[in-house]
Amino acid sequence: MKRTDTKFVFPISTLHKIIPKLIEHYRVLDINGVRLNAYRSLYFDTEDFLFYHQHHNGKTNRNKVRFREYIDSGLSFLEVKRKNNKGKTVKKRIKVNGISITLDGTNKDFVSKVVGSELALKPQHWNKFNRITFVHKRRKERLTIDVNFRFEDTQSSKKNLGDMVIAEVKQAKRNLSSDFIRIIKKERVHPFRISKYCMATASLFPQLKRNNFKRKFLHLDKLHST
Repeated sequence: MKRTDTKFVFPISTLHKIIPKLIEHYRVLDINGVRLNAYRSLYFDTEDFLFYHQHHNGKTNRNKVRFREYIDSGLSFLEVKRKNNKGKTVKKRIKVNGISITLDGTNKDFVSKVVGSELALKPQHWNKFNRITFVHKRRKERLTIDVNFRFEDTQSSKKNLGDMVIAEVKQAKRNLSSDFIRIIKKERVHPFRISKYCMATASLFPQLKRNNFKRKFLHLDKLHST
């Protein structure tokens, strides 16, 4: 699972406008008749939020560790996402029986091997959202549309992104002639780098530094006010 991601954030009202335009170019993933699929993830980090700070400080070769449950398909995986110094996202995962609040045994060994060191990781927060997955009819391209994004820490402090949509074009090699990118740019929506993990972490743990994310939060606030 090696890919280049291009993300966009926009109000759900824009999604309603563009959905009919996507039908010509994309097929929609259907799982037992369900096209709006539910996801649930538990993210892990060190006590001092090493992964979060790596991302905040712009470090390359950074990692994220999570359990993810694909609720409608009944599948769960332990996943490690690594952003390398070439801008590629490499995801490695193993199938598990379900989400666990601890990392031990083979799960801990898997994470240590992929990350390259043995870290003391603990669960930091949950996130939940619904996703529509599109597959391009002719190109090697996937498009995910995430809505209803909400998150909570392990003490049940809850927050959400409101009626925002996070769209992500996933390609083996970045190609800005993507049909979705062409369609969304006509709505004056441009690529916007955002990490759901980092936005959630910064929101749930206000004691963490977030200087490098201030412009992102301002952009989200502006979208909420339109």
